Amino acid sequence: MSPANAAAGTATAGDTLVSVIMPVYNAEATMRRSIESVLAQSFAALELIPVDDGSRDGSAAIIAEYATADPRVRPLRQANAGVAAARNAGIAAARGSHVAFLDSDDWWAPRKLELQLAEMRRRGALVSYAAYQRVAEDGRALSMVTPPAEVGYREMLGSNHIGNLTGMYDRRLGDAEFQRIGHEDYVFWLDRVRRAGKAVCVPAAEPLAFYLVRNGSVSANKLRAAGWQWRIYRDVERLSLPAAVWYMLQYAGHALRKRSAIAG
Repeated sequence: MSPANAAAGTATAGDTLVSVIMPVYNAEATMRRSIESVLAQSFAALELIPVDDGSRDGSAAIIAEYATADPRVRPLRQANAGVAAARNAGIAAARGSHVAFLDSDDWWAPRKLELQLAEMRRRGALVSYAAYQRVAEDGRALSMVTPPAEVGYREMLGSNHIGNLTGMYDRRLGDAEFQRIGHEDYVFWLDRVRRAGKAVCVPAAEPLAFYLVRNGSVSANKLRAAGWQWRIYRDVERLSLPAAVWYMLQYAGHALRKRSAIAG
């Protein structure tokens, strides 16, 4: 039986197991905080799958240390193949009824999974997400990203409302793979929302996740990001030219509003 099919029979509240996929590449400086934020979750029925993507620093030793101390840590290692391949390896190995993602430089609030699962059960949702805080490398709080209460596929075409570090899906939806393409997170969650019909946001007074903003990150190149977005509309989602232009204008508008909020 495939993991997704096995999960379909164990998706009730009492049998829920969350598989947390964490790609790791030369992350010895940040990954302890990330790992500990998962293992300290108030919802303890989880497995953490750190996928070492051919690290050349001390990441492998740190992963081994946590795996020895906590049986919920199930490490994988592969030759360097990129973040999409690492996440896909984690999904393939996952045994849980639900799948969530956390990069090795981001971290979660202690009740993130508990609140998220409760909201999914309450609203009968197969996909969920949450607000998160952007944090500078020096520890300064930057902007809060507060997504809408619910999104469908059309809303997702206008802007990526699901931060990958907050997203979670119920495996009754079936699994999908991350593609090796710019904005691979966005493409993945577009697929999840399209299949599920909707995704719901966890109502919380505080952010449930924290995103480390690195200086000179790839995502900071706005022109390149716009090119990726256009390619997704035309080559991945196969939108008509008028539809692609319409959603590109929405994307640009959301990007400008987000930039203004950050600047403010």
